[in-house]
Amino acid sequence: MTPVKTWSTPVASCEEKRLIPCALCGGLSFKPSLSCEGFSYVRCSSCGLVQMNPQPLEEEIKRRYGASPPARRADGALPPQASTLRVGAGEDYLAYELVNEETFLNLQLLALKDAGFNELETKFDKLRVLDIGCAIGSLLARLRERGWETTGVEISGPQAEYCRQKQNLDVRSFPLEENRFPEASFDMVLASHLIEHLNDPVGLAREVGRILTVGGRFFVTTPNIAGFQARLFKGNWRSAIFDHLYLFSVETLSRLLEESGFIIEKISTWGGLAAGTAPVPVKRLFDRAAKRFGFGDVMVLRARKRE
Repeated sequence: MTPVKTWSTPVASCEEKRLIPCALCGGLSFKPSLSCEGFSYVRCSSCGLVQMNPQPLEEEIKRRYGASPPARRADGALPPQASTLRVGAGEDYLAYELVNEETFLNLQLLALKDAGFNELETKFDKLRVLDIGCAIGSLLARLRERGWETTGVEISGPQAEYCRQKQNLDVRSFPLEENRFPEASFDMVLASHLIEHLNDPVGLAREVGRILTVGGRFFVTTPNIAGFQARLFKGNWRSAIFDHLYLFSVETLSRLLEESGFIIEKISTWGGLAAGTAPVPVKRLFDRAAKRFGFGDVMVLRARKRE
């Protein structure tokens, strides 16, 4: 049985795109990787990073999440078939997060536990945490209850507003770099299911390094293109969706973080088979094996800022 794909904004063929060098190694040679319905991925011939290329412009990506209105012509009208599907995308994403709030929060907490977050809480004096792509703020609210000084970044307008109005959280609506946080502002930075959505994942990692304290930690959770499910389902893999510009493996994400000034301290993967794709006993067996042997569907990497 083919797994149900993760929620994504609708595929749009009208977005402006351009061919770019590989974000990881700068290479310009690519070969086909995954073919999906309405879009596809290529693999860098030099470093193996799987990516959409040609890639939608950053302005197009922001519009997907309701961060800005669709581009208009000089006369004020929307161009034919322009990003009209994106107008309600932010509200749709908010509804999706609200319906799955408890499930997503529990998964985030388990990922952090696997990566040793809980043990590190006792090693910092100020407990300042930044959650990039914090969605509706459930994780930040939980960490605030545990004594953390919390800040969030969320470019999806409806979700950011929910955080501020319903959760009473300090959440910024600009992309990370545009917030201009002072150096060494945070002891921990979290990015759960975010880095794969960004045009410039290297820029994100370098900015995180700038705003972390010396010895601060960066926790990155993202789908694992080298996992069993990705290899089995290929273009039907549940994380091969229109909103994911990059699909990392442990190897490619580790290289990105190390070249951005981090030391990898811990790696964990989980998810052997998606629910509904196999009988429950078989799924449990695969799930245990995926965590033990590192071929899980999702991975979390804990990285320490190099001194």
